[in-house]
Amino acid sequence: MSNLRELGIEEATLKALADTVTDRLKAVRAQTQAGLDDAEEQSGTRQVVAKLPNGTQVATLSLTEPKPEAKITDAEAFQAWVMETFPDEIQRRFVAEVRAAFAEKLLGQMTAAGVARLLDTETGELHDVPGVEVKATRSRNHSLRFKPGGRDAIAAAWQAGELALPGVPTPAAVESGEGDTSKLLARIAELEERDEWLSALEAAGVDNWQGIDVAHEIRRGGAE
Repeated sequence: MSNLRELGIEEATLKALADTVTDRLKAVRAQTQAGLDDAEEQSGTRQVVAKLPNGTQVATLSLTEPKPEAKITDAEAFQAWVMETFPDEIQRRFVAEVRAAFAEKLLGQMTAAGVARLLDTETGELHDVPGVEVKATRSRNHSLRFKPGGRDAIAAAWQAGELALPGVPTPAAVESGEGDTSKLLARIAELEERDEWLSALEAAGVDNWQGIDVAHEIRRGGAE
């Protein structure tokens, strides 16, 4: 049981740290994106190298451009064109609609061509396809690529206390129980003590107590 409790404390601590890191990562990534966008606009810079305090390069962050894709923007116009040009690709149920596989095929061809035009290989006719635009479908982003050994270098620097991340406790803080980590560990200790007490009650036969059904009802009512 003691080993299970130790694992429980470790899991709870790691989960709390993971949640904190995830939230901080989202905020920092948004700030980095805004900074890269500004840097490109002002000086044409599209890339930045991440360095440790000792100057070791650990990662490269670069602007990425979303690839344009063909998307149907006017379903009625696109369907009317397909009905006239490729009538066999129309499914007629209660309503007439373009076959999904055929629409996907055409969009793929237009994405590859980079324009909302389609060449009919049988007739040689070049069609301007209505209801379709080729444009970026995702917001602008950036990529992060670690240098060889970059991950290990970051981990070592953080373990040594050389990297300070806002809102993320250092290993030393976790070990000593400072700040929010102290509150977390205190809460875990409280829950662990309560678990021991409940286990003792169960061992003493509390399940056979005549008021156990009432306790269950109270608990269910409190959970609603």
